[in-house]
Amino acid sequence: MKIGFDGKRAANNLTGLGNYSRSLIAHMAKYFPQNQYFVYTPKVKDNPQISFFTDIKSIHLKLPDTKGILWRALGIKKQLINDKIDLFHGLSHELPIGIRNTGIPSIVTIHDLIFIRYPQNFSAIDRFIYKIKTKTACKNADRIIAISEQTKRDIIEFYKTDPEKIEVIYQSCDDSFKSAATEEVKEQIKKKYNLPAKYILNVGTIETRKNLIALVRALKTIDEEIKLIVIGKKTSYFKLVENEIHRLNLQNRIVFLQHIPFTDLPVIYQMASVFAYPSVFEGFGIPIIEALYSKVPVVAATGSCLEEAGGPDSLYVHPDDHTALSKAINEILTNPSLKEEMIGKGLSYVQKFNNENISSQMMQLYLKTLG
Repeated sequence: MKIGFDGKRAANNLTGLGNYSRSLIAHMAKYFPQNQYFVYTPKVKDNPQISFFTDIKSIHLKLPDTKGILWRALGIKKQLINDKIDLFHGLSHELPIGIRNTGIPSIVTIHDLIFIRYPQNFSAIDRFIYKIKTKTACKNADRIIAISEQTKRDIIEFYKTDPEKIEVIYQSCDDSFKSAATEEVKEQIKKKYNLPAKYILNVGTIETRKNLIALVRALKTIDEEIKLIVIGKKTSYFKLVENEIHRLNLQNRIVFLQHIPFTDLPVIYQMASVFAYPSVFEGFGIPIIEALYSKVPVVAATGSCLEEAGGPDSLYVHPDDHTALSKAINEILTNPSLKEEMIGKGLSYVQKFNNENISSQMMQLYLKTLG
């Protein structure tokens, strides 16, 4: 079978959708090597994080036959036909225009519809483009993959899509989070970033929806020896966070890190005492999966899909209740037996997201779509 993928993000993005795309294609190639996987992309970034994936024997990078900014939307169809692609998978919210006319069955992955739920976080033009792309893709795809039950509910609510057309297939995280770092490597990373002995970890873009202010406020009533490490890109919301830090006089207890090499990130996770994720809304919550595989207990927010990612043995609080957030974190920090229990049960739960299971579910859906 020849499977085609929209590979723009797989071949260029180093986070988020790029990681999802590379992981999915690479593991399909690993567990189902009898197939050929064609990755269509307008360009390829020169980066080790990408080259590992492009070197896999059954994965074929396909660049445009003809130049043009509309190649992914229009020109790609001729190449799909010429390459005799059996199935096309749009990995990030969109499909080529008129894919149905090619006779090639198609699947689209929808990660979230946050731009509809929280329009204030997006420009008008971005909202317009995202809505056109996602709504059209959901209408024209033979099958839709939602990465969580929350995303499935949103697709049904906002686009009135037939639930029978939607399959929930979760994501996993990179395999590097599943291997314990040596003490020597941990010590190197600790020195490299001047990490404290004990810290709460938060990972994600510093934007309104991620609700970092709640965690800053919670830190005020947590043992002063515990610091907060925040890893993520700063947006305009950071100014509000910074003002709150100064108001609470917490400047010496919070460390912001940016542009962390991907190879260092799992080690920083593994040395954390608690992973805190008070996000108001997520499509899924991959950082929670990364934390659980890293054997770190999780405190997250209610209200979207984070319970799906964290399972029944993580702790959850309302995103607006920083007092409850502080209490939950303190409970873990001061109760070693609870912490060990959460680590053990969390690691057991997260096995449902292992790559072999997800690859198997994906292949079943591919075969189902082909009829």
